[in-house]
Amino acid sequence: MNKFWNKGQHVLNKHLGFFIFAVALFWAKTYAAYLTSFNLGIENGMQKFLLFFNPAGSAVLFLGLALYLKGRRAYIGLFIINFLLSFILYANIVYYRFFNDFITLPTLTQTDNFGSLGGSIFELLKGYDVLFFLDTIIIGILVFAKIAKPAAISLNKRKRRLVFVSAVVLLLTNVALAEIDRPQLLTRTFDRNYLVKYLGAYNYTIYDAVQNMRTNAQKASADTSDLTDVLNYENSMYAKPDPKTFGKAKGMNVIYIHLESMQNFMIDYKLNGEEVTPYLNSFVKDKNTMYFDNFFHQTGQGKTSDAEFMLENSLFGLPQGSAFTTNGGNTYQAAPAILGQKGYESAVFHGNNKTFWNRDEAYKSFGYDNFFDAGWYDMNEKDVQNYGLKDKPFFEQSKPMLENMKQPFYSKFITVSHHFPYPISEEEATIGPHTTGDGSVDRYFQTARYQDESVEGFMNYLKETGLYDNSVIVMYGDHYGISENHNDAMSKVLGKEVGSFENAQLQRVPLMIRVPGMEGGVKHQYGGQIDLMPTLMHLLGIDTKDYVQFGTDLLSPQHQQVVPFRNGNFVTPEVTGINGKYFNTVTGEPVQKNEMITQTEEQVETKLKLSDKVVQGDLLRFHKPKGFKKVDRSKYNYNNPEKE
Repeated sequence: MNKFWNKGQHVLNKHLGFFIFAVALFWAKTYAAYLTSFNLGIENGMQKFLLFFNPAGSAVLFLGLALYLKGRRAYIGLFIINFLLSFILYANIVYYRFFNDFITLPTLTQTDNFGSLGGSIFELLKGYDVLFFLDTIIIGILVFAKIAKPAAISLNKRKRRLVFVSAVVLLLTNVALAEIDRPQLLTRTFDRNYLVKYLGAYNYTIYDAVQNMRTNAQKASADTSDLTDVLNYENSMYAKPDPKTFGKAKGMNVIYIHLESMQNFMIDYKLNGEEVTPYLNSFVKDKNTMYFDNFFHQTGQGKTSDAEFMLENSLFGLPQGSAFTTNGGNTYQAAPAILGQKGYESAVFHGNNKTFWNRDEAYKSFGYDNFFDAGWYDMNEKDVQNYGLKDKPFFEQSKPMLENMKQPFYSKFITVSHHFPYPISEEEATIGPHTTGDGSVDRYFQTARYQDESVEGFMNYLKETGLYDNSVIVMYGDHYGISENHNDAMSKVLGKEVGSFENAQLQRVPLMIRVPGMEGGVKHQYGGQIDLMPTLMHLLGIDTKDYVQFGTDLLSPQHQQVVPFRNGNFVTPEVTGINGKYFNTVTGEPVQKNEMITQTEEQVETKLKLSDKVVQGDLLRFHKPKGFKKVDRSKYNYNNPEKE
């Protein structure tokens, strides 16, 4: 036993031996994390091999930096680098548990959001998470307990060079094998799951940093000529309004109700024989309500802010981070500005801090006259939870502010109570939880009921004041509430297995548009959040032809029913495309790729890339629609004067 210990200590006392030991531990830990913490959709032997292989190159490269230090400092350097890499891995694990996605550099700039997360973060932490730092702990004990005693000299240059060359060879081999299995991996808009599956979490971080630098350079070098392709595309894709619906809501107020985390399967869903959302169900059946049952959210990492961004601009959210945060100061031709120049007063009502998602800056660019944030509400402790003021007191306190607005107005009410992890007290819950055994899924139904009751109370107020019959009321779900990490629980909820196809169909969110005096009914056309702005503008009698918008009027006979998702997947009435696999949208049966699917993929890719080009290059500063005046951000101040 002593002989074995002495040999082991002899190896650890040598820089190269300790380095190889640290690489082996880190490699094994990372591979185990891939298998247990991420759903990367491994499909073949090559992908299995790459998942095992890809931690090697980054481990050798990054940990190898410590070998340029001398003696014990090299070991301490190894410990520090290992800790930083482990932290990056763990941060992605926690982020993935809710968002089913990986962190990008732009998301790290959204630090103002972190303070409002509250219990959501703790809900995502697990007792066994310490295992993701097990190698760090082992290395720390060896170094700081001085079990490993390195020589005072550093590794010689030849060996350091060999380590660096080995890292480069491993990384290039990784990329080459990935390109064989998935051509154009680094040049096309692929899901981040794909990038991590093929390249690994650490190499993906490098890729993300490079992409972020390219984006910043793109804005700096953009000029008027960059808009040509965009305008040509817009002209070719424009959908004329239907004369039967164009202008049906002209001059009316607009009231948006933002249904946080509400998915469409909740409409008419019964739990133990009881309707979960009885009011929304009745609103769907209102004779003047158009209910779109094939309407999808199209959000990316920006989640709620992406939904708002599409709603106001008909531009897609970004492939990385939130456009509100990274491009909130851009030039836009948003709905509040367009309507403001036609006599509307605009306002957002939201019982959270104005800096969350950088809203106070983005709303100025959109041309919002008013932003009633937490500074305008009584934020007493009993009425506040993780993401702000609970929905019932929020709607109640919003009434006098709405009454002070001149008509016609354009307004948006952003609810928060129905948000992960769906906390609710026994006193507030008027329906029991589900019984899947998954806590957040089970509570989802209780907070959905609370949201439903909150909306009903506000609608009753609108009826009492006469606003109900003088306003276009639009209710929409912003994004999924239950991610695919909860597919097992959702299988119990829906009574059928939930796989990748079914999960894509679950991205439907409610869209209900009530126009007084206009015939409603269920509308089966496929569309997404990108289509909402042109639909509303045409109902208000404003033609969108001169504006850069990537959605089309849902009520237009020329509306193309292709719904792009932010990761490049898509849904049409005929075909659903998910990461290179294709399914019949009606039956769920797999189908072979054909010319129509190829054309659809090209259309989706073009639309996403051109929208990104507009946002990342701030190209609307070069576009001047007829009769539209550029927004002057300096005009807007959202502070409550009574609290200044």
